[in-house]
Amino acid sequence: MAETMPVTSVPFLDLGRMHAPIRDDVVAEIGELIDSNAFINGPQVKAFEGDFATYTGATRCVGVASGLDALRLGLLASGLERGDEVVVPADTFAATFEAVTQAGGVPVPADVSDEDYNLDPTAVEAAVSERTRFLMPVHLYGQLSDMKALAAVAEKAGIEVVEDACQSHGAVRDGIRSGELGRWAAFSFYPGKNLGAMGDAGALVTDDDGIADTLVALREHGQRAKYHHELDGYTARLDTMQAIVLRHKLPFLDEWNDQRREIARQFTERLADVGDLTLPNVPEGSEPVWHLYVVQTEAPDRLAEHLRDRGIGTGRHYPEPPHLSKAFSGLGYREGQFPVSEQLASRCLSLPIFPGMTTDEVEAVVAGIGSFFDG
Repeated sequence: MAETMPVTSVPFLDLGRMHAPIRDDVVAEIGELIDSNAFINGPQVKAFEGDFATYTGATRCVGVASGLDALRLGLLASGLERGDEVVVPADTFAATFEAVTQAGGVPVPADVSDEDYNLDPTAVEAAVSERTRFLMPVHLYGQLSDMKALAAVAEKAGIEVVEDACQSHGAVRDGIRSGELGRWAAFSFYPGKNLGAMGDAGALVTDDDGIADTLVALREHGQRAKYHHELDGYTARLDTMQAIVLRHKLPFLDEWNDQRREIARQFTERLADVGDLTLPNVPEGSEPVWHLYVVQTEAPDRLAEHLRDRGIGTGRHYPEPPHLSKAFSGLGYREGQFPVSEQLASRCLSLPIFPGMTTDEVEAVVAGIGSFFDG
């Protein structure tokens, strides 16, 4: 992180610092795109798919319009049938549930572990039924789930593992890379993600040619050949302009992830034993990429207001677990069924963390939190 003069404000996220080194190249290539008119399925889409497949270690990558599209179409391409159950974490962004319901399935939440805020393998075992088709862990906040343990549960139950890797670009645990173990993995390139586009974008990676080929058809009206519609498809293509942006950003991803790790290290060191904060835990063998640095406190809204008054941005990810939201009330779950997830939702506060964040900005956040508890 760069050294700067003392700061008086800290944004929650500053994308401009990541865009600065690529801006001129991106603008120039978008100018070339305007001249070529290759706005849909331009050559840059295929090029990015190849680059990202190599990065994740997969043989195939299919670019789509969003992380939700990758999840939903991945389930459809895998043969999810109406009424099939998919075990998901109770604590996640709503898109995990949406993907299942929109594909015709039933999301079955299982509680997360306070060790890593990801699926608790014991809770997954209890959630599996004869109707369960898939297990879909979410690598929340950029830390990989315990994939070895979850794979063992899935194998015993005779179900497949697919990954919601929308927050975990480049994360590793026990030598397993994000997107490596599941039949497929879905990634989001929403602008604020570790690898973000300049608009909505997503991708699915897999070693299964059948899944990849079906997804290519599904993303474009079910066509395997132009105007020959074999499937009931969607408009879910990766935009050529976003592929250009992602190709220019991808070479920086590991460096940016390392910067996030250093910021997280400083927060963990400086905020230990401050007030009632519970800091994120990192199990042995885990190498998170820190999409978010989430602390817990009894008064997250008051702490957020205190920091906001000092010019420091924060976020709440996610204060309402999907099973308690109006959107998914029809699933019939009630408060108290998933205590770890519900406690995390009620106590969570995300601190600023982004590439280019300075040591003085980290210090400002730490000082602001300290003044809240000292007051």
